[in-house]
Amino acid sequence: MRRLRLSRDQVFTGPLLLVNRDHPLRHPSPAALAPVDSRHPDILLESRSTQMLSACIRQVGGGREIVPVSGWRSQAEQQRIWDDTLAAHGQDFTRRYVALPGCSEHQTGLAIDLGRAAAHIDFIRPAFPYDGLCGEFRRAAPRYGFIERYPRGKEAVTGISHEPWHFRYVGAPHAQLMAENGLCLEEYRAFLRRSPRSCRLENGRMAQVFYVPSAGAVTEVELPDGCCQVSGDNVDGFIVTAWGTCT
Repeated sequence: MRRLRLSRDQVFTGPLLLVNRDHPLRHPSPAALAPVDSRHPDILLESRSTQMLSACIRQVGGGREIVPVSGWRSQAEQQRIWDDTLAAHGQDFTRRYVALPGCSEHQTGLAIDLGRAAAHIDFIRPAFPYDGLCGEFRRAAPRYGFIERYPRGKEAVTGISHEPWHFRYVGAPHAQLMAENGLCLEEYRAFLRRSPRSCRLENGRMAQVFYVPSAGAVTEVELPDGCCQVSGDNVDGFIVTAWGTCT
């Protein structure tokens, strides 16, 4: 075991941030962004998310049919999308399908809207069905660390309407745990707070996940030996992921 000291500010950084109307971003600029592919150089994601998205699309043979529509957004772009949608569709539609500026997952660089290739793709609600290659991508996504962020039936929890096109990178053990237990990201923290969890990954390695509440200005976390990731949750604690030996 080894000890790690985490400052209160680190609650608001990391790949497992819960971002919604109640929990806005404190640090909206992601560390490193990369184009999702060469055909769409202006659509960016956090670099690890980009790698895993590309790998998942290649795995299902979706390179021609699955199209990135919107990735990372600046505060100014999110404000413009909010204002334009409000003017075009009114407040009810906008609040159901567009996050408030400062409260959008797109501002983390960890979220991507995907569409099925077509002559015209709706920017706000792109078609991304549950059958065909889009369905294959959706089924494979948790193995590559992505969740369908706003599933049907969770609208009262997420505060956003069902969005079958919106995917969020959280990492493979977390995406698999959420998919296996029918959880959205808002529910995942409570799930981890109840007890530590484990998940067997595609490569056969076991991942252990546990939650540590913030203790104030400084929190001491005991990390198991081996490879670990610590992420703030953007609320009041930290999510620790341990893989044993590093590869």
